[in-house]
Amino acid sequence: MTAQETQMFGGQFNGRRVLVTGHSGFKGGWMSLWLQRLGASVTGLSLPPEPGPSLYDACDIGAATDSRFADIRDPAQLSKTLAGVDAEILFHMAAQPLVRKSYREPAETFATNVQGTANVLEIARKMPSLKAVIVITSDKCYDNHEWVWGYRESDPLGGKDPYSASKAATELVAQSYAHSFFSDTNGPRLATVRAGNVFGGGDWGEDRLVPDVIRAWSKGDPVVIRNPASIRPWQHVLEPVSGYLQVAERMLTDGETFAGAWNFGPDVSSTVDVRQLADMIQRAWGAGAPVFNFPDQTSDAPHEAGILRLDSTKAQTRLGWRPRLTLQDAINLTADWYKTHAKGGNMVEITNTQIDHFERRISSVEPDRPTVAAQ
Repeated sequence: MTAQETQMFGGQFNGRRVLVTGHSGFKGGWMSLWLQRLGASVTGLSLPPEPGPSLYDACDIGAATDSRFADIRDPAQLSKTLAGVDAEILFHMAAQPLVRKSYREPAETFATNVQGTANVLEIARKMPSLKAVIVITSDKCYDNHEWVWGYRESDPLGGKDPYSASKAATELVAQSYAHSFFSDTNGPRLATVRAGNVFGGGDWGEDRLVPDVIRAWSKGDPVVIRNPASIRPWQHVLEPVSGYLQVAERMLTDGETFAGAWNFGPDVSSTVDVRQLADMIQRAWGAGAPVFNFPDQTSDAPHEAGILRLDSTKAQTRLGWRPRLTLQDAINLTADWYKTHAKGGNMVEITNTQIDHFERRISSVEPDRPTVAAQ
């Protein structure tokens, strides 16, 4: 790390003790690696990575963090595993993140996402040095009416499928803890952050478009797209993670003002349907690009939202956050990551190079941050 890197986000993470749950996962892995570059001492808590390729193994995240494994559904195991950890900042990212899996395992989804969050917050509120808690949920926490405009943080929560309902319930748990245990003027504060349809290098999760593309491509099979007309707010993983870091940064200096809910979604130009995204992936890939199949939608497929957008005006106005990458830029970075991995390249190097590229995008167009008084 360089002095310039550790001073990003106001230098607030340099030397800080940070706990990241879900660090063995895709988004939690990118968060852990970025925090380490920012000078933080990162403790990671999650389940072990799934068998097969993972960002955790590709980038040796176990070596970059104090890596610990436990099931957040088990409070006794969680407490034992985190014994002695006194974090200043908590990013709670551990979750069951898949809509279709939630139909197969609804009770386990609620146990992980809802009760698991309560278990983590119980541990967190006993940490003497804790200053900020950021609970990561999802854009799918909103009661979705298939509107063409974006949902705001004040819109009602809800969920027709078990995953979405579990994320709405997670928000309610977090809000309850925020009011009951994280509301002291001199104590830690809590925020929730919402994003969706995040992609980037190192994701091999089931039933997600980019990992499905990579799995099919690696086998020489066509990629079967089940909902080509579904419209999603696509964004590279570093976009919302940068927003989560900005929220934490401001909570450390003005906790009460920046607690609460935050949306982090892409510009309208990055909100496209699945068929358009597939075309963009093919263009970015070049020679040997994945081939896509668009079969007729089966009538017995589980419900998934047809359109879902976020309104990020609050983050843009109060944090000065904004998307830094075009959708094509994000796809290009992702394609480069997976092609390098397939060739046996140095994944730590390319991942850090991509974070560095994103940091330079932030630094080159960083506006004056809004002041608390201006809000």
